Amino acid sequence: MKMVSRLFTLSRNCSGIAVVEFALCLPFVVLTTMAAAELTNFTTTKMRISQLALQIADNASRIGTGTVLSNKTISEKQINDILTGANLQAAKLGLFANGRIILSSLQPGAATNTYIVKWQRCKGAKNFTSTNYYTAGATERSSDPANAANPYKVTPPPSGAVMFVEISYNYQPLIGTRFQPFSEIRETAAMTVRDNRDYAGGTSGIYNTENAPVASCSTFSAT
Repeated sequence: MKMVSRLFTLSRNCSGIAVVEFALCLPFVVLTTMAAAELTNFTTTKMRISQLALQIADNASRIGTGTVLSNKTISEKQINDILTGANLQAAKLGLFANGRIILSSLQPGAATNTYIVKWQRCKGAKNFTSTNYYTAGATERSSDPANAANPYKVTPPPSGAVMFVEISYNYQPLIGTRFQPFSEIRETAAMTVRDNRDYAGGTSGIYNTENAPVASCSTFSAT
């Protein structure tokens, strides 16, 4: 009778229901929390890459050495400083190790309503090439809005230039690949050159009196 009484009492005991419910829900809570953390990290990383692209384009549009009486000249060293600064700002993202920056100078072509990529400078180990603009020195492209080779419809002003930046970055997951929304982040930015610039001197408008290394787009390296 004591055993029956104890079993009857146990059957009416509800003190462990909360623990059982928590144990059943715990896997879903953990998975949801991990997914939310990964999504937050992805969003933050994407925002940082976007801001980096904007900063590079802005800095590239402002660089130059000269006076108010002469057109500014730009150098390989100044371009290298911009790229190095971007990598330092990216910090733990490992921008050069996990991604690639492509900086292009869009300038008016010789023919009416055309543009040309006068020069490009790249940095990063990721095997990524420009998908929006052709390589430097390519055939002039139409500035017509219907031109499929110019999906962002970014064209330079007359006698000016636009600094166009593309960044491709392999997202580094916070928890694991199972929870990451996408494996790659791509961001672009464009800025019109602020001052009158010397576009004819040097090599395609870039001087290199310091014999600084050229950030060639044929080189894929994190250094």
